[in-house]
Amino acid sequence: MAGGLEGAGAVSAPADDRRRERVLAAYDVLGRPPRRELDALVELAAQVAGVPFAAVNLFSSDAQHPVATSGFEGHSTPMDNAMCRLVVESGEPIMVEDAARDARFAGNPWTTGELADVRYYGSQPLRTPSGVVIGTLCVFDNEVHQVTPEAARGLEQLADRVVDVLELELASRRLSEVNARLSTSNDRLAHFAGQVSHDLKNPLTAISLSLEALELEITDPYQTDTLARARRGVDRMGELISNLLEFASQGVAPGDDVVDLDAELASALDDLDGRVPRGSVRTGPLPPARGDAAQLRSVLMNLLDNAAKFTVDGAEPEIEVEAVLRDGHSRVEVRDRGRGVPDDKHERVFAPLSRLDKTVDGTGIGLATCRRIVEAHGGSMGVEERVGGGSVFWFELPLVVA
Repeated sequence: MAGGLEGAGAVSAPADDRRRERVLAAYDVLGRPPRRELDALVELAAQVAGVPFAAVNLFSSDAQHPVATSGFEGHSTPMDNAMCRLVVESGEPIMVEDAARDARFAGNPWTTGELADVRYYGSQPLRTPSGVVIGTLCVFDNEVHQVTPEAARGLEQLADRVVDVLELELASRRLSEVNARLSTSNDRLAHFAGQVSHDLKNPLTAISLSLEALELEITDPYQTDTLARARRGVDRMGELISNLLEFASQGVAPGDDVVDLDAELASALDDLDGRVPRGSVRTGPLPPARGDAAQLRSVLMNLLDNAAKFTVDGAEPEIEVEAVLRDGHSRVEVRDRGRGVPDDKHERVFAPLSRLDKTVDGTGIGLATCRRIVEAHGGSMGVEERVGGGSVFWFELPLVVA
């Protein structure tokens, strides 16, 4: 709605103009094609007020810009020729039955017939969540109308919806920008994972070749069993490296295969033989899961290894691995009687490169990687204090229905 102000009202402060300009720049609406959602709202505003004309006006420092109109074609006009200017400057709505008889607008060319013959006029401020008034939602007619509470209330609600549309578009655009940055980060992660994979696979290949040579020479049953265990560990490590590399490259949930967590727990304990005494681990039946067996095995290995490493000095590890069903999820718990994790550090332990106890060997990337794997499988992961001392590290995965 292009109208005029006869000089009445406060002059917009430069600071207010700058704040409004910054918000409008963020919304990125000016100079772009009309938004379908805003067009629908101005049409609804005209219907609610029972008038033929409505507009969403946004104000720069020197002009009014109708970004959506109903019943007429809008054009940007100087600030001084805008009836809605008073609403923007005061932050208060205006509803008048006959603008030509209102002292604020009686001499305006849009009410005198010089440019138009506006009579009924209603305008609601568009106020952002941060409190900046960026424009108005206005309705008008060339006929006199009675101002009703229903029309005023409806216009106020629709003005809020206009701001909601602008905020939603801003949030969507920012989300797209974040996704673009994440995509770049994932590309860098994939490159890094490729380098690490290459660095790990070279010595792993050398170990594998050495084991093959030993298999041809060793006949002692005990040594053969030890060699077989080493071979299984090398094979699983190769599979784990390959799967983690693929996971880092794709950044999506890994597969939909049914995983036997009992079998993966047994393999994890086999790999940890010598680090985690079998007699110190009590296990219960674990439910099946969906995803990548090697990745979920690595989660179990990491939690078991940590439970053993952080045992109180001089004590034997006491580790329990059990599962419970909870709200449509399978919750696997690895409980220990170790040193525990302070309440205020329950989240920090999952941060990359975080090491709360530097007296124990480690890199600080294990738990961060575990949480990423679990989340990629549609689950969650955390830690709680164990009654009687120690910690309960848990992860939840979607329940697999047979």
